[in-house]
Amino acid sequence: MGVIGQNEMLFLLQGLKWTLLLSAIGFIGGGIFGLIIALARTSDRSALQKTAAGYISVFQGTPLLMQLFVVYYGIALLGVSIEAWAAVAIAFTLHASAFLGEIWRGGIQAIPKGQTEAANALGLHYVSRMKDVVLPQALKVSLPATVGFLVQLIKGTSLAAIVGFIELARAGQIVSNQTYRPLLVFGIVGAIYFIICWPLSLYGARLENRMANAAR
Repeated sequence: MGVIGQNEMLFLLQGLKWTLLLSAIGFIGGGIFGLIIALARTSDRSALQKTAAGYISVFQGTPLLMQLFVVYYGIALLGVSIEAWAAVAIAFTLHASAFLGEIWRGGIQAIPKGQTEAANALGLHYVSRMKDVVLPQALKVSLPATVGFLVQLIKGTSLAAIVGFIELARAGQIVSNQTYRPLLVFGIVGAIYFIICWPLSLYGARLENRMANAAR
């Protein structure tokens, strides 16, 4: 059996770097497009509502693994050469935008209609009404669910290995194959995921409890 030394640990940390980077790209990009989706879902225009609802249904109703396949190989079929990291970044951004859009849609609709009516009475136009009145409250209401989704997104990056992207889980598989010590290697990989995700889960639960106590 091989030994897990400094080089193997550095390789795992390199995979961790790509896991964190992919999570950040997916979450930030998904947040930007997710906000657009949320606004479309709560729009007064039926066409926008239906389009956004269809978009959400597609990405929530299909496995992330399939979405990675479709983006990676679908773009290649169009004759466009794309790196694995770019394909998974696009796939995770689209995936995250659907889930965050639906989470934030719920937050927007949870705001009492009286506040929107008051903003209208003050003559605030749509952008000011959403930016200054609705969205700050909606995002606060949605924060526990948003943090929970971030945890799922981080763990979901392990699926990116299917298209050749070397993130933490794939790096662990490579090290395991080299050292023939899968239990130890994946124990380390699991511990790294736990160290990242557990504090976020605790933070999300604390936010949820705080909001529940405030609502009493």
